[in-house]
Amino acid sequence: MFYTYVLKSKKDNKLYIGFSANLKRRIEEHAKGQVLITRNRRPLDLIYYEACCDKEKAVEREKSLKTGFGRAYLKKRI
Repeated sequence: MFYTYVLKSKKDNKLYIGFSANLKRRIEEHAKGQVLITRNRRPLDLIYYEACCDKEKAVEREKSLKTGFGRAYLKKRI
């Protein structure tokens, strides 16, 4: 399985959208500051995720959620 996920920074209230084959490990990497893009935005909360059967669909969904339409969708869901 591959996961598309959304993190929310408690520091600046902004969202980070990503994908991973191992969601638990990836969230731990974000929490420990091992991911450069989110290091200075910690602490982070996992607020949304979706599971996909293949990598291409997870990447496609990640790109979709990063659009204006995708962010509007997230605001309705969260």
